Amino acid sequence: MDSDSPTMPKRTLTSVLFVLFLRMVAISCFWFGLQYWAMLVGYSLVGAGRFDLLSLPWKVASTSLAVLFPVASLGLWLAVSWGPVIWVLAAGGQVAMYGFLPDVFGANRLVILLHVFVALVYCAFRAVLWYERRRRRQVSVDLP
Repeated sequence: MDSDSPTMPKRTLTSVLFVLFLRMVAISCFWFGLQYWAMLVGYSLVGAGRFDLLSLPWKVASTSLAVLFPVASLGLWLAVSWGPVIWVLAAGGQVAMYGFLPDVFGANRLVILLHVFVALVYCAFRAVLWYERRRRRQVSVDLP
């Protein structure tokens, strides 16, 4: 008996690994978001990072990142198209903070390197997935 419903295409190993990678990045984004929220409410840094005690650049950066990272985490976990876009905004904010304004925010090269590494791995996954999709579309016809 034939089934009436169309069959779903089989997921490749690369696509499964890509979703796993996105979920690992989502967990780290959620952790970053929790760190910023803990700082803003005074839970971490012995209360020295509370919102009312911060300078204006730190207020803008920390509140923006406290919102962007959890939203990026949700988008990456669900593997939707807007998740990486929000992650780029949040990661770009941190790279700008620690890379271009180290006199205001301090220097944190590890965070910059990790964001660059994640971006490179993401681009590599997208390139491999594009190549697989392109190869799958090619149809060969054997003529008699």
